[in-house]
Amino acid sequence: MKFNKTARQVKGLGLCSGGLDSILSALLLQRQGIDVTWICFETPFFSSESAQKASRHTGIPLITMDITDEYMEMMKNPKAGFGKNMNPCMDCHALMFSKAGEVLKNQGFDFLFSGEVLGQRPKSQNKNSLRYVEKNSGFDGQILRPLSAKLLSKTLAEQKGLVDREQLMDISGRSRKIQMQMAQDFGVKEYPAPAGGCLLTDKIFSNRLKDLMNTQKIFNTRELHFLKYGRHFRLDSKTKIIAGRSKNDNTHLLNYFDKDKDILLKHVKLPGPDVILTGNATPENIQTAAGICAGYTKSKPGETAKIRIIKKETEDFITVITVPASNFKNLMI
Repeated sequence: MKFNKTARQVKGLGLCSGGLDSILSALLLQRQGIDVTWICFETPFFSSESAQKASRHTGIPLITMDITDEYMEMMKNPKAGFGKNMNPCMDCHALMFSKAGEVLKNQGFDFLFSGEVLGQRPKSQNKNSLRYVEKNSGFDGQILRPLSAKLLSKTLAEQKGLVDREQLMDISGRSRKIQMQMAQDFGVKEYPAPAGGCLLTDKIFSNRLKDLMNTQKIFNTRELHFLKYGRHFRLDSKTKIIAGRSKNDNTHLLNYFDKDKDILLKHVKLPGPDVILTGNATPENIQTAAGICAGYTKSKPGETAKIRIIKKETEDFITVITVPASNFKNLMI
């Protein structure tokens, strides 16, 4: 079918990571006179920061949506399984398109799109994977990938003449030469380097998440955010100790510290980690947390260390004999 101009402006809703491919896919459609809007999803594993930056630079409107609850439900049993770590890439994309599709229906968009490039990621962006995502999103035929469109089946938007297929691209593979040239042609100067912004591809983070999901079973979003910072120690199925590695870690940990549920420990005299005890605050567990707190300061083994313990509105102190931090490695996740 030939490209047909409609009486009203065609509207496309695109998934945006904030990367160059997301930007170019939107600009390609804008060049056809299509009204484009982006949508970006947030969980403790990835943020909308890059997408917000891309929106500011391009002027393209951005919708942000937190999908943590739906995401964790999917994480219990992703149909296509996990990647190398705890990354359920195919089911992640299907969920995102499903949520974007709800917005499409509610706000009158004509089609969905993304910056995905065929073959750029061998496992999650081959033809079979892209088809899996489309079918499992509930919006089969409505997902356009402008950068690789000519290598894929026609979408409904193309068939209806809402989008001119001839003005789309046929990019494939991992080389980014064509995209770099397109960026120059479009005058796009600022964009992040191509790198995964998802913590689920990180081995250490994935091990912590696996421990939380398999051992603790019941947890909240706050505990998911904790996984990003510090050293983590498992005491029992309900109890963990988290010790900051740096001033930055300490700051972030305190952002998620709940004074009504957690216990905070600090060395009285020496700089060192903020230590958070979550779960069972038994005297034995508090003693272990205090030992970890002392072990990661410059207090020498055998020296006494006075540790401040903060719980709710109360403050107490405990004195422990400092032992090497290596003594706690068997508890580390």
